[in-house]
Amino acid sequence: MSRFDYDMIVIGGGAAGLTVTAGAAQLGARTLLVEREEALGGDCLHYGCVPSKTLIRTARLYHQMKNSSYYGLPSVEVPEVDFSQVRRRIRDVIATIEEHDSPKRFCSLGAKVVFGGAEFLNEHEISVDGRHYSGKKICIATGSSPAISHINGLNDISYHTNKTIFFMDRLPERLIILGGGAIAIEMAQAFSRLGSLVTVCQRSDRILTKEDPDCAHLIQGILEGEGVKFLLGTKVRSVVKAPDGGIGVNVHRASTGKEVMVEGDNLLVALGRSANLAGLSLENAGVEFDKKGIGVDARLRTSRKHIFAAGDVIGKYQFTHAAGYEGGIVVANAIFRLQRKVDYTFLPRCIYTDPELATVGLTEAECLEMGIDFEVIKEPFSANDRAITEGATTGFIKLIIGENGRPVGVQILGPHAGDLLSHWMVALNGRVKPSTVAQAIHPYPTFGEINKKVMGNLVSRWLFSDTMKRGLKFFFNLKGRACGIEEQ
Repeated sequence: MSRFDYDMIVIGGGAAGLTVTAGAAQLGARTLLVEREEALGGDCLHYGCVPSKTLIRTARLYHQMKNSSYYGLPSVEVPEVDFSQVRRRIRDVIATIEEHDSPKRFCSLGAKVVFGGAEFLNEHEISVDGRHYSGKKICIATGSSPAISHINGLNDISYHTNKTIFFMDRLPERLIILGGGAIAIEMAQAFSRLGSLVTVCQRSDRILTKEDPDCAHLIQGILEGEGVKFLLGTKVRSVVKAPDGGIGVNVHRASTGKEVMVEGDNLLVALGRSANLAGLSLENAGVEFDKKGIGVDARLRTSRKHIFAAGDVIGKYQFTHAAGYEGGIVVANAIFRLQRKVDYTFLPRCIYTDPELATVGLTEAECLEMGIDFEVIKEPFSANDRAITEGATTGFIKLIIGENGRPVGVQILGPHAGDLLSHWMVALNGRVKPSTVAQAIHPYPTFGEINKKVMGNLVSRWLFSDTMKRGLKFFFNLKGRACGIEEQ
């Protein structure tokens, strides 16, 4: 008999952990899934992707209702938002999706699910609330939590993170947001559209620092036009209780050298994420880690080769789709015993503002930093017929062409950018020829035509070049331009 209770123990029931659990169990491995929270699904389902996108959709519809005259409809007086109703819808959406991540479903796949905090006893054994389980192989997928900076006075007030912001009793009149990343900017627009006066305090001199400046600046301009206030280049000195019972954030502005007190009713801290390592006792298993997360190799093995780690806990790309991808790598290596390595070359990311910003591959800034010769081809949504019909013409698609004449990156800032990016995921990963992409037939009128158009801009430079015209004239005796010739 085997000396281990399970072939695979998975610690963490988020995107990565559920992927490993489902894959391992369906392949016949005796699998145990351990989750410290009361339900499966992880941060994405309960406090991240699902509630945030639900809130964003609600805010967008409310924004359209307030601007009905733009679409040729009568102007209407829209009542103020009752956030308890918004909160109820968010919870309903979570509950619907949660059914796909239920213990019953994973039991049907063959996995055992237990709830409680896992702690390593040694490199093959864990304890969960006093019960001991041993595994031949183990995958750590405990995710991450909001990172809380050491700000004077922060612990003396009540503030929000992504774990609480979606479940407030009422809509904040004045919301202060610390941070300028994706979560901060998405929430800034959503709450502003719902009726909050939003102020964003960002340490950098611009928002969305991982994105190219032209994209970040356009998004900032859109949000400013909707009423969001930005204090960039600021360092938070302290947080205090305001005299009116609200919250005061004292920030130092680098541009003026002065300190400013920002007042609000609620504070959202969106300053990044920290890997969930507390309570695991990784030292008992000999698993190496640092403040960023658990160290892994390209096959997602930790310092103990039979122990894998995936998802936010490794501190690399903290996206749900990245966690799912990494979970698949773990299954391939741990169960199939292949030699698969992670490849993040064409890992997509998306910021769900309105308009959305979706990116895959290299940006202009990254090309410059790496010393890569590149060319940029842009196509605006203002030239897309479907965008014109829907009044969604803000933005563009940017194609980054590398030294070999092939795309090395794509950024789409516009309507349905995340969905449009899927076209490029197939093209880039499949190394599809530019001419093949340009010749693809898209239904008219659709937003997807912009993908064909931008690649067509690249191909047409060769197709309609002077060299091509001279060649055709030589072989087929073409007569050239007709415009300007007077009729006889």
